[in-house]
Amino acid sequence: MAKHDSGEMPFLDHLEELRWRIIWSLAALIVGIGAAFVVLLDTNMLAWLERPVAPYLHGHKLVFTHPGDPFSIIMQGSAMLGILLALPVVLYQVWAFIAPALHMKERKVAIAVVFGAVALFASGAALGFLVVLPLAIPWLMDFGMGWLEPMITASDYFGFAFSLTLAFGVAFELPVVLLGLSALGLVTPQFLIRFRREAIVASVIIGAFLTPGDLVWTTIAMAVPLYLLYEISIILSYAVVRRRERAAAQSREAASA
Repeated sequence: MAKHDSGEMPFLDHLEELRWRIIWSLAALIVGIGAAFVVLLDTNMLAWLERPVAPYLHGHKLVFTHPGDPFSIIMQGSAMLGILLALPVVLYQVWAFIAPALHMKERKVAIAVVFGAVALFASGAALGFLVVLPLAIPWLMDFGMGWLEPMITASDYFGFAFSLTLAFGVAFELPVVLLGLSALGLVTPQFLIRFRREAIVASVIIGAFLTPGDLVWTTIAMAVPLYLLYEISIILSYAVVRRRERAAAQSREAASA
């Protein structure tokens, strides 16, 4: 890319680089979704995903009521798995775009944030599917077993499972969001500490909203990790603010020298 004598990249070159970063990100998403589609077709992964509800099918299989339902389910699963596969590449493209404006220490922090975001999303998704979904299914199924005959469609079940898993993955990105806001100066550690009580209430509300199962266990399964992530965000915010204050002090010392 062409640069001025000052070392800064012209505005149009920034736009050109941004365009290519977006293209590479979209390409990674397409490849990730395509790879996930092949994996889901060639493996028995959907049968594994069906395991939480299998005991309530009484030996039967999930049914579908529309000819396009099986393909739609495969595409939903491919999209979710593909996003997870492409997430490192997408986050790297974001990092590569902003890296030239960062100092060496800031670049190391940015790399850690990229890996942290991927790990948090995967951890949240795993918690949603492996812990919360098996807790929610029995409560939901037992609720009407005395007067209703269950006939669960594949599209409804997988739509419910995928949306719950995705919601947990997105919710676990809270530290990354708050870290970004702290880096921009929009949020301070003191602000986060001041709203600790509100954060507890918000965690419980979000847990109850995102987990339609047992009002106690599934809500706790979401609310407790979410609030712990809030506390981690406070620590990260302190680190960002202190780093920014040290950089500002060094700049003042250099200017006065």
